[in-house]
Amino acid sequence: MSYRAPLRDMRFVLHELFDVGGHCELLGNGLDRETIDGVLEEAARYAGEVVAPLNRNSDEQGCQFRDGEVTTPDGFRDAYRQYVDNGWASMTGPVEFDGQGFPQLVAACFHEMLMGASLSFRAYSGLTEGAVLALHTHGSEELKRLYLPRMVSGEWTGTMCLTEPQAGTDLALLRTRAEPQADGSYKVSGSKIFISGGEQDLTDNIVHLVLARLPDAPAGVKGISLLLVPKFIAREDGSLGERNALSCGAIEHKMGIKGASTCVMNFDGATGWLVGAPNQGLACMFTMMNDARFQVGLQGLGIAEAAFQGALGYARERLQSRALTGPAAPDRPADPIIVHPDVRRMLLTQKTLSEGGRMLAAYCARQLDLEHGHPDAEARKAAGKRAALLIPIVKAFLTDLGQEVASLGVQVYGGHGYIREWGMEQLMRDSRITQIYEGTNGIQALDLIRRKLLGDGGAELGALLAEFSDLADHAARRPALAWLAQAVQTRLGEWRELGTEVIAASQRDPQEIGAMSMDFLQYSAYVLLAGLWLQAAARAQDALEAGSGEAAFYQAKLHSADFYVRRVLPRASAHREALLGGAGCLMAMDEESFAF
Repeated sequence: MSYRAPLRDMRFVLHELFDVGGHCELLGNGLDRETIDGVLEEAARYAGEVVAPLNRNSDEQGCQFRDGEVTTPDGFRDAYRQYVDNGWASMTGPVEFDGQGFPQLVAACFHEMLMGASLSFRAYSGLTEGAVLALHTHGSEELKRLYLPRMVSGEWTGTMCLTEPQAGTDLALLRTRAEPQADGSYKVSGSKIFISGGEQDLTDNIVHLVLARLPDAPAGVKGISLLLVPKFIAREDGSLGERNALSCGAIEHKMGIKGASTCVMNFDGATGWLVGAPNQGLACMFTMMNDARFQVGLQGLGIAEAAFQGALGYARERLQSRALTGPAAPDRPADPIIVHPDVRRMLLTQKTLSEGGRMLAAYCARQLDLEHGHPDAEARKAAGKRAALLIPIVKAFLTDLGQEVASLGVQVYGGHGYIREWGMEQLMRDSRITQIYEGTNGIQALDLIRRKLLGDGGAELGALLAEFSDLADHAARRPALAWLAQAVQTRLGEWRELGTEVIAASQRDPQEIGAMSMDFLQYSAYVLLAGLWLQAAARAQDALEAGSGEAAFYQAKLHSADFYVRRVLPRASAHREALLGGAGCLMAMDEESFAF
């Protein structure tokens, strides 16, 4: 397996769909097309030539744990040093702490490359960016002065410590304690599990953001605080001070991402400092969590692209049987399997889901940028609402498609996909965790309905539907796009009706929220991708009518949009029917009857 960044498609999404140049001008960061393309070219070289070659061995070798210390797979330390030295770690960091301030719309492309090249390697740096965001937003000036410069540069990494053996999704069960000290610090005691990069040998220091309870905290999630607990306490000049009272107790032996250390972390009266106000830790952590969920969506996308590349290369080379219409390669003993309709079905499903997912990620990244950087306060507020609506869809759907596309890759390879030699089965194993961590996809579906749809009575969903409905109206006036636009418009109308039905059913019976949630999210995602494919088709048609010299590229976009709407979008109907089936068939059977 090798990896090559899909630069042409990324440029299409950035420049032709979302006008990244105008976006950067609005944000005032000084980036132009030439600079952006140059950065992505270099990013592609780093991902393909430095990171991707590590992926297979990281799975074979894994991390090693001895006497509380973790050794990462061979090559990771050197690759991480290049990551820091070449400025990749500081790409999205705040400029006042020597970050480069790149917008998410651009950075997401690089991060997708890293995910596709080696998900294990990316795990060490991914949470640091979220930790920087949380500390920059909620931390005291003193904490930011001492810790942010080296976290932004990548010299120090960050983690997110939420989960405990008895408290996963339900943080109300959290037991870790933080005792106040006379000097304003706290002594943190407790154990956390499933901590990505909790211990590693890539950096000298690791800054843990830990959820804990203060002695007088109210019960439940309202009594949770966020604390910064470093492996080494920073001195006044920002250098390393004394070792803190925390340690790694073990690393997990996992199904996939074996090159990423997943740690049990023990805090034994470790010194920490509050980030944000007491008992407001969950709100502070969600600043980091939203970024983490977006990044996990990119993990699914990166895996999908890598799997598609592998399957396409194999389908072009593997000879098997003859085309149904007669020999396609009469000079060879058999035809390459790409001539067979069912293989085409799998490849086109991979392609349209991957490229559609890239458009969705960019659409969400643009909203995240506008939420934090638009010069108008009302526009920032509007973008924040849109991003909040999109995040659970991005996290859940892109990770689901990552697993599906990897599975299709195994299928294209046939028996060779099932064995380790070709690397496809590793992608399927690595991608599986993305549907679980940072909030399972079922939790994302509940979030979409409970906090987003019910939270504002469907107002933001209505605004999103209106935006894509306008797009469909314009496209419907063009003969080449009319049928596609009508198909999308019909689904948008159904989506609007389903949103109304979900709200009404939830008011009748709270069980309907959980019963409908996953199907509603999946329906939403398939229709949202259809709207984005319509936008891509419109841009491709513009280019063809203008006589573009890349006619084959744009024609492929039109073919892909056609395939998606005819062969993938119909899945939405199944989710609609299931959703309308209600909660009764789920909840009617008594618990004991499951055993029969």
